[in-house]
Amino acid sequence: MLLSEFEDHLRVGKRLSPLTVDTYMRECRSFASYLEENEVGIDEASQIHLIDYLAERQERDGIERRTMAKVISSISGFFKFLVLEGKRADNPMELIDMPRLGRALPAVYTIDEVDELLSSIDISNPYGLRDRALFELVYSCGLRISEVADLQINRVYTDQDLILVRGKGDKERYLPLGEEAKYWLQKYLSEGRERLLKQKRRGETHLFLNSRGTGISRKGIWKRFHGIVEKAKFPSSKVHALRHSFATHLLKGGADLRSVQELLGHADISTTQIYTHLDKEDLRSYHREFHPRG
Repeated sequence: MLLSEFEDHLRVGKRLSPLTVDTYMRECRSFASYLEENEVGIDEASQIHLIDYLAERQERDGIERRTMAKVISSISGFFKFLVLEGKRADNPMELIDMPRLGRALPAVYTIDEVDELLSSIDISNPYGLRDRALFELVYSCGLRISEVADLQINRVYTDQDLILVRGKGDKERYLPLGEEAKYWLQKYLSEGRERLLKQKRRGETHLFLNSRGTGISRKGIWKRFHGIVEKAKFPSSKVHALRHSFATHLLKGGADLRSVQELLGHADISTTQIYTHLDKEDLRSYHREFHPRG
């Protein structure tokens, strides 16, 4: 309803060209779908949701800065309309440092930080066992939040050290299961999942379950990760940081870009190349620190 009103506002009130209106509406509908998938109302959408959405678009589509500017302009226009109509008191897009968005690199943990963060999870209860297995899997396999949330129990092949993941565009890919992730996954399956599974949900096929015995949502995963990060007194970050860390650590360890592209499920290698930029930042840092002319 709000989107339809906004479209009328663009066509009649602002008298924009049909092409411009189509661009605005395409981007706003995409953002609205994102909010719906994450169970967030338009009145609850915050700066955090906006940044997470923009980062997801950048990762998924590898869009250029000019296209990103159109995305930002479209969504900002929608929020301005909502404020004008009294549907919201603020425009969260105004809080975003626009010029820096296009240059922002993904947050990455060091290997020691990953160990410290995951080791801080309380595994004395089934929820902790689930979280440890889930986030170990995200880091070990470089999974997207949607991929780990949708992962089915019959697509985990611990005897072959493999999982089968359904990614963007319903494309499937097999991923190797590391020893650490396999250990916690088996521990969760033997000691945690059965305790989360409700009697009336015996046929539930999702690997990771919530308190109701159904598949945990992306929003639920984000909340659990936020709690873990906060308890460990780490700087605030997204679950995506584990996926970014997975890719960065592989490249630093000597993996080639094409292999990392396949593991991440990127359709275009240009999307994967952002992690080579991170390496360049390291090189600049080393040069400044150790070279006499740095």
